[in-house]
Amino acid sequence: MNRRDSLKALGLMAAGSGILASSCQTGDTNKEGAKAVSDKLPGVQDFEHERNLALAEEKFFDAHEMATITVLADIIIPKDETSGSASDAGVPAFIEFMVKDLPDNKLPMRGGLKWLDIQMQKRHGKSFVDCQAEQQLALVDEIAYPDKAKPEMQQGVAFFSLMRNFTASGFFTSEIGVKDIGYAGNKPGVWNGVPEDVLKAHGFEVGPFFG
Repeated sequence: MNRRDSLKALGLMAAGSGILASSCQTGDTNKEGAKAVSDKLPGVQDFEHERNLALAEEKFFDAHEMATITVLADIIIPKDETSGSASDAGVPAFIEFMVKDLPDNKLPMRGGLKWLDIQMQKRHGKSFVDCQAEQQLALVDEIAYPDKAKPEMQQGVAFFSLMRNFTASGFFTSEIGVKDIGYAGNKPGVWNGVPEDVLKAHGFEVGPFFG
């Protein structure tokens, strides 16, 4: 299984576990997030719609945190020959909305982003987003595989697992992500009648009503 196949499986698992939610699937967080939820969705009650609008207008992550989230999301689901990256699908805006919708995730996300910067400052004297791609990937590799991670990296492991779940949820509920897994939705079937050989086998002649 290649990297994108693994991510597809992760996205489908997230869908089955109830992590997915209606979200803002655009680039900039607050302005674009508010625009994305401005249309009331079918089945959403008025008070729910009003709450979604209010959440989309709020700001939680600062610019530096959003930049870090964008880099991480694109490491988890990069652009390839099949589709765009996580940030192309609006995942950073989705994450911004979701931590406000599920506020128990605010502290783990903000703490995890700070943990990344502290690790990089100790190693390279720079924040995570200011380090080279190879340096970023080296740290990610240390926290992306829980069974292989060192005990002292467990805070990073927990954060990255949360980040990965949010990224997969946002990507595979976006238009780009749905196309990426090849989901076509329900399509009407087309029936062209009983095949000619079947009709003949049962003694029917092909005529104006059968062929």
